[in-house]
This record gives sequence, C-alpha cells and structure tokens, in this order.
Amino acid sequence: MNHPPRPADGARVRVWDLPTRAFHWLLTGALVAQVITGKIGGGAMTWHFRIGYFVFALLLFRLAWGLVGGHWSRFAHFVPGPGALLRYLRGRSRREDHHDVGHSPLGALSVLAMLLLLAAQVGAGLVADDEIASVGPLNRFVSGATAAWATAWHTGPGIALLMALVLLHVGAIVYYRVFRQRSLVLPMITGDKTLPGAGAPAARDSGATRLLALLLLAASAALVAWVVRLGA
Repeated sequence: MNHPPRPADGARVRVWDLPTRAFHWLLTGALVAQVITGKIGGGAMTWHFRIGYFVFALLLFRLAWGLVGGHWSRFAHFVPGPGALLRYLRGRSRREDHHDVGHSPLGALSVLAMLLLLAAQVGAGLVADDEIASVGPLNRFVSGATAAWATAWHTGPGIALLMALVLLHVGAIVYYRVFRQRSLVLPMITGDKTLPGAGAPAARDSGATRLLALLLLAASAALVAWVVRLGA
C-alpha cells in the first residue's frame, strides 16, 4: 500500500491538490452565476440551466474525487469520527487528529452539508416546473405534485439554506483571519500550508493525478449529458 510522503518539521505541505482547488473556485463562480441568472430570469434561465448542469457535473466529480483524490480531499480523511469531533468540541484535539491541516471537524461537516444541499438543489431543478417558461429536463418523469414541491423547494428553502451556508463559510474565513491569524483562502489558491509539526501526510498532486481528475470530470460531464437527454 502506497503512503503519501511525510514532510519535515515546519515544511510547506501540499494539502489541497490542484483538482480540489479548481473544483472549489469553479463551484464558487458557478454559484454566483446561478444566483444572478436566477434573479434575472427570462432569457437568462437558459444559462441558469446550463450552469446548473455544470454544477451537477462538478458534484459528480467531487463525489469520485472524494474516493480517489488527494489525501486531504478524500472523505475518509477529512470527515471526522465521533471521537475526533468530540475532542475538537472539548478543545482536546490530539496531534494525530491533524485538525490544523485540512478541514476542521466543523468545517468538514459544513462541506458535507453544502454538497448535500447542492445535490438537493440540482435534483429539484431537474424536475422543477415554474408553469411559465422553465421546465426541468426530467420533469416528465414525476407527478405534478412532485414537480410543484421541487419547484417550491428550489426557489424557496433550498436557496435560503444554501445562502445561509455560504454566509457561514464566509464568516468562518473572516473569523480565522481576524481572530486566529490564519488564512483559509491562501491555501485554497496555492495548495500549501506551512505546518509546525511533523507527521501530516502531504496530498499527492502529480501530473498523473491531474490527468485522472480530468478523466473523471469528462466522465461526469458525459453522465450529466446522458441524464439531460433522458428528458428530450
């Protein structure tokens, strides 16, 4: 079994591989575009749907990357167990928990909540019908009552909860920058963190892993195209 290389004390550690960083910023841009096109409505809804399909593909990619991606991008390594979460909440984290490397336990849970909520938004959008001009490509596969519920969710509680999570995320970034003198944004740009102790495995971020990411993204896009064509 191959293990990620371990850095020396105080070394710069590759925490976020390029595919993870690209996913983060592409998703950020897509969400901004979705809010804008959704508010404009009318002809902009064509782009709202297209960007929604793009978000769908990104989510499928992230699901796959959470299984085979860089060390700190894998669900198995950043989703906290009950013990680690309890120690974190009590302020008794152990060195081997590595809460200062990737996501903190609460941060990891917020990431999972964001991904699940986005999946719900995409699913609702695929079957929604505003009874004016916009109909999801899979609308014909559900009942009118289901379509009405999905539309109400997509334009109401779904977007409200999503905005709340985004604000919580931004608030956490500001808190760490102001009160703990730590930037959460810079590592998501460069991919690296300078850590005081040894023992934290670095994420693999080679040409081979990036090629794998491209293949997974292409496969995700192909799957989304197939799903959309089902409603044609």
